[in-house]
Formats: sequence, structure tokens, C-alpha cells
Amino acid sequence: MASPAWTRIPRLETTFTRTLLFGWVLAQVARAAGTPVRAYNLTWKSTNFKTILEWEPKPIDYVYTVQISAGLGDWKSKCFYTTDTECDLTEEIVQDVQQSYSARVLSYPSRNLDTIGSMGDPVLQNAPKFIPYLETKLGQPTIQSFEQVGTKLNVTVQDARTLVRRNGTFLSLRDVFGKDLHYTLYYWKASSTGKKRSSSWEQWCSWSSSSSSSCLYHCISAERPERDRMGRSAHH
Repeated sequence: MASPAWTRIPRLETTFTRTLLFGWVLAQVARAAGTPVRAYNLTWKSTNFKTILEWEPKPIDYVYTVQISAGLGDWKSKCFYTTDTECDLTEEIVQDVQQSYSARVLSYPSRNLDTIGSMGDPVLQNAPKFIPYLETKLGQPTIQSFEQVGTKLNVTVQDARTLVRRNGTFLSLRDVFGKDLHYTLYYWKASSTGKKRSSSWEQWCSWSSSSSSSCLYHCISAERPERDRMGRSAHH
């Protein structure tokens, strides 16, 4: 006797569900066995041109290689077959800090690394383009000396050194940015009335010379005008 039609529908749904579950299990087994996973969250971290590319996830039985290019094509490989999720690209970007750089992370299976060339194309992910001159963060400068003269405090700021080189010499931020580098000095203004005390930071002066200037007390990070990709100043 044939089964009623309504009794066959749940069986089809159960079979479909089991097929999906089986496929998911196979995918997890493949990943655990070393199937490369595409990198994600590729992020540039750069301060005073010290530049590191970071990404996720931590690999399980597969490895990464990073490639960087200063133009169209001409990829250079760095951090070969690593299980790390970061790669120091400073050596490449300091060659020309005004260049626009492309980078990508390639994922390879860790087994049989000596035959990678015959294993087909790796899984890869591109990083956002990066222009060091515009996008590196500037670290806090050092107050080299200060001297009180009457009611003024003369402050000398020491320009931070970078890993950018010219004729074998490491350049300072001043050497790299020139007139684009400006320091802003702030002082702590405090007043009290009875038990109440209020305070606020106030700008005292801004100057572009690396020599001493008649300003007060506490120095914060150096600043530079933002520029568009054509190199023009963008005042706000």
C-alpha cells in the first residue's frame, strides 16, 4: 500500500538537512587538515614609517606569504611561509615614502612546501593601498631641553629619527617632511576656588622650526597638514 504524500515531505526535509550537515562537517575536516583560508582584516600599522601589515586568522596547518608592490605588478615576496599574522614591511616602504604601495597575503597548505609551485594558485587577499607619507602616524617628540627666561620657558624639541635613509644616513622627521612638520605646544592651565578645581589644555604656540621657541611646558605629538593624493595641502 502506497504511503500518503504527506508522509514523504518530512523525509525529504530530513535528508536535505543531513546533506547540509554532512557538507559542513566535511568543510571543517578539510580546514583542520590544512586547507588554506583567505586572510581578512588586513590592516597597516605605521608609526614614524615603522610599518607592519597585520591580518587574521591564526593559521591551522597552513602558512602565509606576503607580497608588496610599489607600482603595477612587480610583486616582491616577504615573510615566506610564516604562521605569524603580521609582517614588517618597513624595509620596502622606506625606499620611497611618497609612493603608493599595494600588498597582499597569500595562503598556502603547509604540507609539501617544496612543491608549492606545482600546487596551483594560492588563496590570496589584497590589503588597502598605503601611502606612508600621508598615512604613517607621528610619535610623540622628545623635549630635548627647556629653560625659563623671565616669565617664559624656552623649549627645544628633538626631531625623532626614522628608518628612512639618504646616502646611508637615517633621516629625522624634519628631514622627511620639511615644512610640512609642525609642533604644537600645550600647557596645563588650572584654577581652584575653595575645594573645587578645574583644568584644561590650552594651545600656547605652534612652530615649524626644530630649534627652540618661547613656549610653555608640555609637548604633545607632532602634526602635519593633511594632503590629498596629489600632494596639495588640505587646510581645515
